[in-house]
Amino acid sequence: MAWIKTIPYIQSVGQLRKIYDRVKGPDNTVDNILLAHSLRPHTLTGHMALYKNVLHNFNNTLPKWFLEAIGVHVSILNQCSYCVEHHSAGMKRLINDEEMSKSILIALETKNPKKAFGGKELEALKYASKLTKSPGTVEKDDISALQNAGYNDGEILEINQVVSYFAYANRTVTGLGVDIKGDILGLSPNRGDDPKNWSHA
Repeated sequence: MAWIKTIPYIQSVGQLRKIYDRVKGPDNTVDNILLAHSLRPHTLTGHMALYKNVLHNFNNTLPKWFLEAIGVHVSILNQCSYCVEHHSAGMKRLINDEEMSKSILIALETKNPKKAFGGKELEALKYASKLTKSPGTVEKDDISALQNAGYNDGEILEINQVVSYFAYANRTVTGLGVDIKGDILGLSPNRGDDPKNWSHA
């Protein structure tokens, strides 16, 4: 589960139970990455607000499957198998094409994204790699490259925020020893039109 104490749904009370009721999935399941916040529920609230709006807000214009693919890419670079398993399952569900999903995952796992991506998508993954591996070396030219590839500045912000969110989520998981035992893979808060709806389905 995790290397620190966590409070399962059945033992939760008060504010923690209220938050769990907002994020739970089938049969009152709460993902282990969220359970890891249970000793400080206010950080769970912060995590969910960021996660929901970065990946699952209807005001985003980039395809959700591609945002998930960026998250998988970053998680692989950060050696976070938990997020890779969760978000590759979510990506696969969104793509709804077994062969395409498999080829994307293989390309990302082998750190050779050009095997499955080209054009502007490949440029986004290049930026994601640089921001993940050596953030201090990112320059204005890297943003210009995204603009020249066809992204508008709002879309560039979406890409940046997904990379930044996964840096946070990956370190939450790997730094606390969170595993996937008992999790239902691929669930997400899909009501993008309702930022306050955090329910996992």
